Amino acid sequence: MIVKKALKTSLTLNESSNMKLGVNNQKGVKTFQILGAILMLGLVLMAAYFMSVGSRVDANRGAGVVIIYRKVEEEGLYRDLPEEEGLYGDLPRATITEEGTNRSNDSCSFELVENVPYDLPFEINSTAAKPLYQAWVRLLDLAQEKVHVASYYWSLTGKDIGVNDSSSKQGEDILQRFERLLAENVSLYIAASSPTLATKSRDLELLEEKGAHVRKIDFGRLTGGVLHSKFWIVDMKHIYIGSANMDWRSLSQVKELGAVIYNCSCLAKDLWKTFSTYWDVGYPNATIPFPWPLNYSTHINKHRPLEVEFNGILTEAYFSASPPAFCPEGRTHDLYAILSTISQAQKFVYVSVMEYFPTSRFIHPRRYWPAIDNALRRAAFNHRAQVRLLVSCWAYTDPAMLHYLRSLRALNDPRVPISVGVKLFIVPLLNHTNIPHGRVNHNKYMVTDKVAYIGTSNWSENYFTDTAGVGLIIKQNSTNPQRRQQPVQEQLKDLFERDWNSKYAVNLEDVQGQKDCNWEADPEVN
Repeated sequence: MIVKKALKTSLTLNESSNMKLGVNNQKGVKTFQILGAILMLGLVLMAAYFMSVGSRVDANRGAGVVIIYRKVEEEGLYRDLPEEEGLYGDLPRATITEEGTNRSNDSCSFELVENVPYDLPFEINSTAAKPLYQAWVRLLDLAQEKVHVASYYWSLTGKDIGVNDSSSKQGEDILQRFERLLAENVSLYIAASSPTLATKSRDLELLEEKGAHVRKIDFGRLTGGVLHSKFWIVDMKHIYIGSANMDWRSLSQVKELGAVIYNCSCLAKDLWKTFSTYWDVGYPNATIPFPWPLNYSTHINKHRPLEVEFNGILTEAYFSASPPAFCPEGRTHDLYAILSTISQAQKFVYVSVMEYFPTSRFIHPRRYWPAIDNALRRAAFNHRAQVRLLVSCWAYTDPAMLHYLRSLRALNDPRVPISVGVKLFIVPLLNHTNIPHGRVNHNKYMVTDKVAYIGTSNWSENYFTDTAGVGLIIKQNSTNPQRRQQPVQEQLKDLFERDWNSKYAVNLEDVQGQKDCNWEADPEVN
């Protein structure tokens, strides 16, 4: 019918043209009619084709996540391109939204927190952050209405792993404090990964029996990864984010680093949107929305960070997230946050992570994935930034990692000068050999001369393409003379340098023979 109407219109137009033409031009008119009809028919057929394609796209919109991952594999999503805007190729980024304001009137309080394992002394008067246990206790003491926790797993008691050790006391105390909150009618919402590493732990069942709302998200089915995020939101205004799992070893046996932000409802509400992306797929046979409804979107991102005061200092901050399928409109992808942070460094890039692989880790055969590795090499070679990488070495380290670290360090050339340093941080076992999966530097952060980044992911492909993680990106340009406080990036730099210069940081060539670095592969990387 559409075709007939187009032909009729074409003929009508041609007939009106005939009235203006002389009799001697009738032959040309007929030719004109035929060409016009063919042209209109072609246009109609093209329109019909695109309408058909559009309908198929709508029908297959639910498969959009699969398309994202296919693009990663087939097109080399994180390929090398020119600097700045071209650097990241087709990397999923934040979509800039215009609604809302990115200036907050909140007067937030910020502090770095860490857990230094038992029997890991540093030099007297060396830099230190607030103990993680104290920070968690304070957050729970402040809770009045509701607490949201996203964590890989829960294992806060020694008996969970069959260990009777005094170092589990702080974890057990934290669990009891959560129980007391429930008795005081404070709501508790927990998003955890399913299946779990803590197969013998009853923490979540115990809390659920006492009124906690618990959802276990099957990321394996949804994306092929796990929920690896680690953050709290207390009363929609206080935040913890960092490397620590809800594990008693994170308070005594594992070296952790994170941040706590108090009285910062603007950022807490934004982080809650990421929590909601987990919570709202935490039921059987759930599917990932594509696209996510607008109520999950954010206007706070890499392109438009939130301007807010931290400890009286004007600060720019935003949260990133992974994987791309869990980045609603406006959310900066975690990998893009890391790459852009590295690319903007002018003087130095210091990284402390448990694992560093320029490959995939949890698929076979493994795949080469140099996104971050190339960014570090560019920073050192093109920008002459000093690059230092502090990676953990412990009983469960995959020995293949050493080859990639040597390759990166081989770029170091003082004559140019190109400065690339790599060390392995080893937490001595000492008399703690009875505690499995302890005694490791579990940090996941980066600091440059411009930005502090505190994350929850190890640095290899699957943590950014399949697994749920978050990052906090902070930039401060001045100090607070009244409090004599350094910018956050200076504080984090001091902590890094303390670790880098300590006796626990070993050069690559000195790792052989280190008894607490066994180079044994282990599938349970946490």
